[in-house]
Amino acid sequence: MPTPHPDDPVPPTLVIIRGNSGSGKTTAAREARRRYGRGAALLEQDYLRRTLLREHDSAHINPVAPAFITATARTALDLGYHVILEGILHTERYADALHHLINHHPGPTAVFYLDVTYDETVRRHLTREEPIPVTPDEMRRWYTHRDLLHLPNETLIPEASTPTQTVTTILHTSGLTTAAPQTPCPQHCQHCAHKADDRP
Repeated sequence: MPTPHPDDPVPPTLVIIRGNSGSGKTTAAREARRRYGRGAALLEQDYLRRTLLREHDSAHINPVAPAFITATARTALDLGYHVILEGILHTERYADALHHLINHHPGPTAVFYLDVTYDETVRRHLTREEPIPVTPDEMRRWYTHRDLLHLPNETLIPEASTPTQTVTTILHTSGLTTAAPQTPCPQHCQHCAHKADDRP
């Protein structure tokens, strides 16, 4: 990785949010991006894998999704977007691709793991606004206890953290609360400028 010059602009921020199905990672990622505003790209593993690739998440195949998802994140970062990447992102299939993405990103990186018990993931799943047609037995088969990437900057968010506390932790720990947008729309778009002028 090239050494940045002191006068170079700070590269965009990479945020990775991981956890078991039903842990609340998608809700937290969407709310973090909403609170940040334009200039942050939200990449959801389920959408990229299931909808775009229509690929099964299985250890019995050589999946395309890990390379595709991290390449998408890298492209968005190269274009100046802060990136919030969320998903189960099992280490068995995604660890190498995620480590490569993190190790070659010259800007700030923050990795979060929602540390939630199986019973709580089922409870949260049953109360989500957009139910996914999976059974508790299927969730148990998918569940992996603390499937960490073992990085020095990996933050565990405990089960007791409320949704608001979780999003606040993500935004503050990652530095997104103070990171300026670097993409053209928030900086130069007349529509965005008019919205900013209308603020009280």
